[in-house]
Amino acid sequence: MNKFSFFSDLVNTLFDKNRKKNFSFLFEKKQNKSLLEYIENVNEAKGEISALNYSEELLDYLSNSDHKTLFNFFEYLEKDYDIEIASIPEILENYNKKKEYNFYKDIKKISESKRSEIFRRLNSTQHGTINLVKLREKLLDLLDKYPNFRKIDFDLSSLFKDWFNRGFLILKPIDWETPANILEKIIEYEAVHQIKSWDELRSRLEPEDRKCFAYFHPAMQDEPLIFIEVALTENIPEKINQILNPDRAMINSQEATTAVFYSISNCQKGLQGISFGNFLIKQVATNLQNNFKSLSKFVTLSPVPGFSKWLKSNDTILFNKMHNKLSLNKIQKNEAILNETVLKYFFISNRSDNLPNDPVARFHLGNGAILEKINFLSNISENGLEQSLGYMVNYLYNLEEVELNHEKYVVDKKINTSKSLEKEFIKLNVDVG
Repeated sequence: MNKFSFFSDLVNTLFDKNRKKNFSFLFEKKQNKSLLEYIENVNEAKGEISALNYSEELLDYLSNSDHKTLFNFFEYLEKDYDIEIASIPEILENYNKKKEYNFYKDIKKISESKRSEIFRRLNSTQHGTINLVKLREKLLDLLDKYPNFRKIDFDLSSLFKDWFNRGFLILKPIDWETPANILEKIIEYEAVHQIKSWDELRSRLEPEDRKCFAYFHPAMQDEPLIFIEVALTENIPEKINQILNPDRAMINSQEATTAVFYSISNCQKGLQGISFGNFLIKQVATNLQNNFKSLSKFVTLSPVPGFSKWLKSNDTILFNKMHNKLSLNKIQKNEAILNETVLKYFFISNRSDNLPNDPVARFHLGNGAILEKINFLSNISENGLEQSLGYMVNYLYNLEEVELNHEKYVVDKKINTSKSLEKEFIKLNVDVG
């Protein structure tokens, strides 16, 4: 057994909630409890066993509940299980007078809402973690209409940031031998380039010049959190069909010089705002570099999902011209003006924080990549033309410079770019610094 397998098994054992005994037979089952009684039982439980039992009851109840009951559940948490404000002034005064341990402990206790402890108890149950992730998914749908529920979301997402920190994540390769229940979820969760059949999935996983990796959490072993698809190539591709075409010429993976990250998919909506992608790309790049010595370039072939939407708001005439009976021929005839416009989209921010308009650009540049190349008619699928008029982008990850690039981006708001793109911007008098 290698070192990684040993520690992976050890972590899995620690998080294996299936091994927890159910002590529900020790507790009297009252039929037809109210929602509030279920919540109060969890909140007021004094011992670990009773807290576990009552938490399982509440989660079972919620799993079979309708929309109204779930709303009532969140409403109770928001109103009745908030921070205990009344005791704050006295405790703060005590600590201000004498900064000793007991007063410090009191401050930590009152600064946290009662619902946070309820979430911790729910998480201790057999399938508590995934149930809470799914619960937050439903909560997110309510935030616009009920802004006070953002307090609940803040508490729950804060706990998730601890429970799903990098130290608990396990990187696993996904291949054609991976169990079918996991492969089904790869098909379901693919968010960039739809997988329409098992044959399509096989063409992305089975060839030796195609790789896929996913992060898993020990408490959610059958649920990928995020996965990345990689093509090993001889050069940097400009069109997505060079990667996805099942009839392409395959290469010996040991001769590949370039690793292309062409699809990154977050799998759990309930973990929105919990960052995994930056760790995933860098860990996968390091893993590939260690296993394929000929690799010298790490790039993406990324979508430009916000371009058409931005164009509609910033150049209505050009938007209407392109999208009125949208066609490949029309885009080709307007290549020059579109290439100028897409440069403005990337380098002239319309945001109050002066960060790039494009969300994918913000992600990769924030990770320390550089904007290497913007590719015209790279994705001519219906979705690719509709979202971005066919544009895709190569972001380049130089593993020795990602930290420096990250600092330039965060501190100086500098969009790091290739020299060839910089020359194009100079022609347009676009300030790239």
